[in-house]
Amino acid sequence: MQKITVLSGGVGGARFLRGLLHGLRTGLVPGGDATTEVTVVANTADDLWVHGLKVCPDLDTVMYTLGDGIDLERGWGRRDETWHVKEELAAYGVEPTWFGLGDRDVATHLVRTQMLEAGYPLSAVTEALCRRWQPGVRLLPMTDDRVETHVAVPDEGSPSGQRVVHFQEYWVRLRAAVPALAVVPVGLAESAPAPGVLEALTETDVVVLPPSNPVVSLGTVLGVPGVRDALRRSPAPVVGLSPVVGRDHVHGMARQVLTAIGVEVSAGAVARHHGARSGTGTDGVPGVLDAWLVDTRDADEVAGVEAAGIAARAVPLMMTDLDATAAMAVAALDLVGVR
Repeated sequence: MQKITVLSGGVGGARFLRGLLHGLRTGLVPGGDATTEVTVVANTADDLWVHGLKVCPDLDTVMYTLGDGIDLERGWGRRDETWHVKEELAAYGVEPTWFGLGDRDVATHLVRTQMLEAGYPLSAVTEALCRRWQPGVRLLPMTDDRVETHVAVPDEGSPSGQRVVHFQEYWVRLRAAVPALAVVPVGLAESAPAPGVLEALTETDVVVLPPSNPVVSLGTVLGVPGVRDALRRSPAPVVGLSPVVGRDHVHGMARQVLTAIGVEVSAGAVARHHGARSGTGTDGVPGVLDAWLVDTRDADEVAGVEAAGIAARAVPLMMTDLDATAAMAVAALDLVGVR
């Protein structure tokens, strides 16, 4: 039985996974079928507490997307959602008003919070939630520990000229419309991989980095102590798909956060940032990639990626429908010889 491990952020990772599973079920992915074991290690540094509830946006986006409960138009949240609780909280003047929990969605957060307060780790809670949704993958949080990404933004009223906000405030309230001066994953250095994470990276046939944000999604997963080392020693090849197409992100705020860490916004620069597994990334840490896909619009980046010790190929990378996304997965597996 083939095993595939995917490191995932939110919307981009979830859409890639949906296409991958479609390809496995329909035979579009050679060598795979509905019995192929897919494990997802998801970013939890976007997590936050809202109105006393633990919210895990990336875990839930993967779970809802693969469990056929997602609002496909938005790419996040529940389908056929209503917002009565949000409206009532706003009527009371309760903050934050900029982050809304839908009436259907709030049930997930209530169950999660109750289980966490009863002493269950996040990994066990996620497993329990998935029993309802049956996503067709083994969904693991990157860590059971509390990690929260914060972003430094300009603030003329502050003595330092900046202030630090939670990533969700930067993305949802500020809409990433102001420069990101720095990205600070609080608690990441002290965290430990959740149960099953290291085994998923070392006991698999291939590890895939889908087109998720390279800094605040994949970067935090790779930043959990032990994860990068596990990838480096894994016998499985590691292949990534660029989230940057035509020198900009397709969705999200990759451009803003790449700029914050001093990385050029291009498909080739993101590959060199992750680094070849035989060398290091642009920040000097050990690299993780064996191979990298860029979009056909960025075909001129292939030579530079290969010069950095990473096999590369240009293929269409727009997830326009399930077949197109499955074709991306096929190209990624083919590039590293997994058939």
